[in-house]
Amino acid sequence: MNHFGKIFSVSIFGESHGEGLGVVIDGCPAGLPLAVEDFIVDTERRKGGTQKGTTPRQEEDLPIFKSGVFNGKTTGAPLMLLFENKNTRSGDYEKQRAVPRPGHADFVANRKFGGFEDFRGGGHFSGRLTLCLVAAGVVAKKILKGISVVSEIVSIGGESSVEVGLQKAIDQKDSVGGIVECKVNGLPLGLGEPFFDSAESLISHAVFAIPAVRGIEFGTGFKAASMFGVDHNDSIENKEGKTTTNHAGGIIGGITNGNEIVFRIAIKPTSSTPKEQHTYNWETDAMENFAVRGRHDLCIALRVPPVLEAVTAFVFADLMLRSQHIKPVYS
Repeated sequence: MNHFGKIFSVSIFGESHGEGLGVVIDGCPAGLPLAVEDFIVDTERRKGGTQKGTTPRQEEDLPIFKSGVFNGKTTGAPLMLLFENKNTRSGDYEKQRAVPRPGHADFVANRKFGGFEDFRGGGHFSGRLTLCLVAAGVVAKKILKGISVVSEIVSIGGESSVEVGLQKAIDQKDSVGGIVECKVNGLPLGLGEPFFDSAESLISHAVFAIPAVRGIEFGTGFKAASMFGVDHNDSIENKEGKTTTNHAGGIIGGITNGNEIVFRIAIKPTSSTPKEQHTYNWETDAMENFAVRGRHDLCIALRVPPVLEAVTAFVFADLMLRSQHIKPVYS
């Protein structure tokens, strides 16, 4: 299903090379000021072609309001935003139809949907649809007044320097992955529910909707496995719940504890690598040498920070609305 959230509910639709793609947000409070200009900063950050190591494909990526906005304010009705696709090169994919690309969803999508899937550019599985997530995040950030959600690159190709990491990929004529960190400040204590709707569970669920994510850790993360309990436990300093350390990453028992939320995600190398690979051809029923052609990112991780901020924002917007930490804008 292409749906997430209980009150602030996000649904996405579209394909990479179709006429367009978009997002429907239900449960958005009435009275939020919303204009096309509000989306430009984050959609530009997500774009390829504007930074070294990203795809040269360029799209305008300006939202068209189809419903839910009147006189510059949200109405409380479902908000529908549409983005047009204007710069596609579908021929790149027609030529390689018989050879599902390693690392992509081509093979499983074909088997799941019986060959009826839109395979151009990855279709509905494409990273192009992260634009819809970013758009939902723009709206969610408006709800999270006074709360800071910031993501940044921690490493590329195992290097703390983005330039050094990208150069490794260039030298190898291959793609690389990276690690992106997100920090959230200003959240109230008490968001999240034990077990299935824990704050970590919901963030992780939303995060894995971002194509190419391979792992997530909160606070100290996997390093916690080699620590002693007395070192990992965060001592509570006062009645507000402030802790001297933050190994938990701001979440205890699935519930926000009032400290900074800190988590990191691992992004795999771009599957579309210029390197020659050996893979299956379902027309000849044999393996053959294969190389991916077209316009692709050298490192997908470079474009992930605004997407990670977006999914984090709409997770917490939903949790705050559920917990009644947000009053309707019109009141």
